[in-house]
Amino acid sequence: MDVTDLLHDGVAGKVVAITGASSGIGAATARLLAARGARVVLAARRDERLAEVAGGVDGEVVTRVTDVRRRADLAALVDLARERFGRLDVLVASAGVAHVAPVDDLAVEHWDEMLDVNVRGVLHGIAAALPVFRAQGSGQFVTVVSTAGLRVVPGQAVYAATKNAVRTLCEGLRQEAGPDLRVTAVSPGVTDTEFIVGAGEPDVVARYAAMAMPADAVARAIAYAIEQPPGVDVNEIVVRPTAQS
Repeated sequence: MDVTDLLHDGVAGKVVAITGASSGIGAATARLLAARGARVVLAARRDERLAEVAGGVDGEVVTRVTDVRRRADLAALVDLARERFGRLDVLVASAGVAHVAPVDDLAVEHWDEMLDVNVRGVLHGIAAALPVFRAQGSGQFVTVVSTAGLRVVPGQAVYAATKNAVRTLCEGLRQEAGPDLRVTAVSPGVTDTEFIVGAGEPDVVARYAAMAMPADAVARAIAYAIEQPPGVDVNEIVVRPTAQS
């Protein structure tokens, strides 16, 4: 993309904070948005992986080790964006965990982790960014949900419950947002990320790996929502590989 294209790109110049940026969809989104001229603030728990992703980003980038389970970490992330770039335009909530197992396994620790990361983590981001967006008179929440919240399958009951909760949260926030804020839920199907590794039995892992779409496909959907004119709010995007039913 040349300079002329960037001047007309609705992504260029925006300050975008991305959680879960050390791998998968978050990392792919960081690379794509930075290449299109966004200034990116990358957050994840794994310091070395985060630095590796940042090193491969072509553009303005800053990182902060962040655990979305801690509200203070999200507040510090938003503060970093404002200190470094003067504002925050978009918060992409891509951090998430999935544990595939039947409810009968009573894997309560895994249930707790999914609730803490997938639901509370999103809430912590909203709590940190919403006052900033209100003060600016503009801002966008982009939250990575999942098709698991649209079609529940055995072994994913708790994971799907967390994703349904987040979808409900996004819709409620959208209705309360008013004319100055935008709220987007992006629901990927099977994607080539670390989710596949923890998908369960080897045959399930192999089946998912065979149908998975690249993380770039989801990143492009996120970019599409961000690049729209200020008065246009893309509320929900569902992206599946064609092989997924």
